[in-house]
Amino acid sequence: MDYTRLSKAMSYALRHAPWEYELELDEHGWVNIEQLLYSFHEEKKWSELDIKDIIYVVENCDKKRFEVEGERIRALYGHSIPQKIIKEPLQPREVLYHGTTRRFLSMIKEKGLIPKGRQYVHLAVGTDMALQVGKRRDDHPALLIINARDAWNEGIEFYKGNEKVWLADFIDPKYIKVG
Repeated sequence: MDYTRLSKAMSYALRHAPWEYELELDEHGWVNIEQLLYSFHEEKKWSELDIKDIIYVVENCDKKRFEVEGERIRALYGHSIPQKIIKEPLQPREVLYHGTTRRFLSMIKEKGLIPKGRQYVHLAVGTDMALQVGKRRDDHPALLIINARDAWNEGIEFYKGNEKVWLADFIDPKYIKVG
């Protein structure tokens, strides 16, 4: 089993195009695992797929993209579907980080961080992960330091994606410092 390929297919189905798999996510992004499995079985390349394979991906994905609860599964973050996935606001740690291309710095300083094609702004708990993300589009990305605690105290809501990723609807420029 190619678990990397399966992880990418699960991400696509649960984060970006559930309708292509005839999946109906609830307001928190949950879908029945059996429904996901049934949808994958319709493609020849996944005809031998078993629930154990899906669980293996959930438990061994280094980015902790998925969560299973009982007989349900969901992607934890990264959604680009029109239906907003509801998250429970949580107080973040004092500082979070965001890696970005240098060419976007002036716009970010003016308008802040916005989700663009995603539902939420993605923030990292550590500088390494933030810079790794920034390097996807820039060999020498800018590191943004987010004063998350002050933003939270002044009404900006944060949501936990997983132990390495936090989410926000928007980050005002006054809480952003270029590191």
